[in-house]
Amino acid sequence: MKIVIAEDSAILRDGLAQLLIDRGHEIAAMVGDAESLGPAVDEHRPDVAVVDIRMPPSFTDEGLVAAIALRRRHPEVGVLVFSQWIETRYAAELLAGNAAGVGYLLKDRVADVSEFVDALTRVANGGTALDPEVVSQLMGTSRRRDELERLTPREREVLNLMAQGLSNSAIAAALVVTDRAVEKHVGNIFAKLDLPPSDDHHRRVLAVIKQLGRT
Repeated sequence: MKIVIAEDSAILRDGLAQLLIDRGHEIAAMVGDAESLGPAVDEHRPDVAVVDIRMPPSFTDEGLVAAIALRRRHPEVGVLVFSQWIETRYAAELLAGNAAGVGYLLKDRVADVSEFVDALTRVANGGTALDPEVVSQLMGTSRRRDELERLTPREREVLNLMAQGLSNSAIAAALVVTDRAVEKHVGNIFAKLDLPPSDDHHRRVLAVIKQLGRT
């Protein structure tokens, strides 16, 4: 993969770059502020950009705003938001458009490097990678609470796992249930959220997240 990294901490930026280089990936550019992200992507046209949220000058939401602008200008470039923070307003906007190739992971919840690289690869290939806590907060801020309240606790578990990009078989393994049980839960979720079922795994996940992400 060809990667651009936008991270204000030099230590984290260099460390992440070295980890990815060690695994055979190319770091096209590294920038320390959100304003430099767009020009770096314009120049290098990477497969994916890793973007922190709180960067100079105000250290509030510059990175996420830059990620949204990047997706509008270069929808073919994957964007993985990698931060300590959850910013629901702009996260919802990022996911509400064409969410193919979008990820949002929390730094302190990534268990190991392989997990991060797998998520980054999935995003670069047009998939999704969303931390369950991000999904939960998006669900909590959605106007569609009335529909979400129709879901059973088990259906909410399945929805969270769907959002992370898991297949039906992977969800069944995680929950220790049968594939048939998962298929039934997925069908119920789509019915209760008024979303048409799809045989395409990524499209169904993106449809759900797009729906939940509206604020």
